[in-house]
Amino acid sequence: MSDFSHILNWKLLRGSHKFPGPDGGTCINEAAVLACGFPYQRVGSVKAMPTCFSRPICGLAMQLNDNATDAQRQRLIPFVTRLACADTDEVEHERERYINAYLNSDNLFSPAPCQFDFQHGLATLEGALAIGRQADPLDPEEAASRLETVRASAKPATKRTGFLPAKLKGWLGLSKALESAE
Repeated sequence: MSDFSHILNWKLLRGSHKFPGPDGGTCINEAAVLACGFPYQRVGSVKAMPTCFSRPICGLAMQLNDNATDAQRQRLIPFVTRLACADTDEVEHERERYINAYLNSDNLFSPAPCQFDFQHGLATLEGALAIGRQADPLDPEEAASRLETVRASAKPATKRTGFLPAKLKGWLGLSKALESAE
């Protein structure tokens, strides 16, 4: 899996996204949904993940994704195909206890960005993934193909200049000011 990022060339971003752009542009959980063959969906919460995904693991992945720097975040790409590993309630609770023990031990996600220990978070993710059922093996080339299909359908964003909806102009009192300026 070490060559996964080179094969894929997908860019992970902070937060959830309406639809991936030409460079990828999703969080780790949205990329995982696509890589596993599900239609694209915005993931603002782990509750939005398909049931085959482990909620505690996806929650940790989301925290890592959103607290990481842009460079650190790309190190999560090899985990994209490993998140679909939901197990029994007992195993999911064990994963949750394991993750919480690590999250609370070193103030891993403290409010101060300088105290964020991404490497410790990756180790915690690896440890949680070792508990219980492992994700079904997914060939990195198959995952890359699925993500590439979505990326190819992405349209470049067009920037609208000088556009404000009429209602917003009205609220701001700009519609009359713009009319009188003409």
